[in-house]
Amino acid sequence: MSAGQRKASSPERPAARAGGSSERHLVVRHSHVGKPRALNSLLEPRALLEMALLPASLPLLLKAPRGDGHPVLLLPGFMADDTTLIALKLFLQSKGYDVHTWGLGRNLGFRSKHASALPQKIRYLHHVSGRKVSLVGWSLGGVFSLYGAENTLECVRSVITLGSPVSIDAGGSQSPSTVKALYRVISHRLGPTAHVMQPRAKTLREQRRLEIPTSCLYSLGDGVVPPQEATIDGDPAFHENIRVPGSHLGLGFNGIVLAVVADRLAQPEGAWQPFHPQGLLGRVWRATSGTARGDRDLSAA
Repeated sequence: MSAGQRKASSPERPAARAGGSSERHLVVRHSHVGKPRALNSLLEPRALLEMALLPASLPLLLKAPRGDGHPVLLLPGFMADDTTLIALKLFLQSKGYDVHTWGLGRNLGFRSKHASALPQKIRYLHHVSGRKVSLVGWSLGGVFSLYGAENTLECVRSVITLGSPVSIDAGGSQSPSTVKALYRVISHRLGPTAHVMQPRAKTLREQRRLEIPTSCLYSLGDGVVPPQEATIDGDPAFHENIRVPGSHLGLGFNGIVLAVVADRLAQPEGAWQPFHPQGLLGRVWRATSGTARGDRDLSAA
């Protein structure tokens, strides 16, 4: 599929719209076409190095803003369980959040039991805390986050996805063949595209975006989910794409990613603003992400 064909498959993808006296750029997906670069896929084991280097990010993490104590629900990626979320959980707890993991065992794909249980969990957390819940999903967990938010709009404060396949075009998933084969064996014979074919996932399939603050973190070094699938089109009043460095398997242990997540969660409820990092995070992010501008401008370029 060519770049022109991919863009044509998203009719709600204007470059900009009027906003007062000047044009207001819409958020658009990354322009990459096709699978992740083969070298990135081969180098995914570098996630072990990212884990080992996490302590070196301590100065950055200490500078991250504290939260207001609202509940945060973490969702694991495909074939992962709650133990893979330990770094995110401990870090966000240290920042004052009421952190929970999904508690549904290993994520084996878009199963009916998960699709039914997740909205119930979100409503429960909202009920017992009396506050809206933020959802943070890694890889396929990000798809579950969007699904859960759609079904519990009144209970959700924000959604953050980490390398999640949130935008699948008509041609299907562009993840590497090995990933699709594994998904067919473990979860569904149709492969990873199956999760957007579910009747319950109509909004995801049609790429309609919720009016909830949504931050999609992605990496050009991701060897599993290509950047055009890990980013979204949307309204800058609610949506954004943020480029981060690193591998797919290391996103949940990446110090820069953790700091960005903390920055996004610390946005005041009802007064969310797009990502414009300042101080140490701003300097580190600009030096490592390969851009000095917000990703909304990069995607539109």
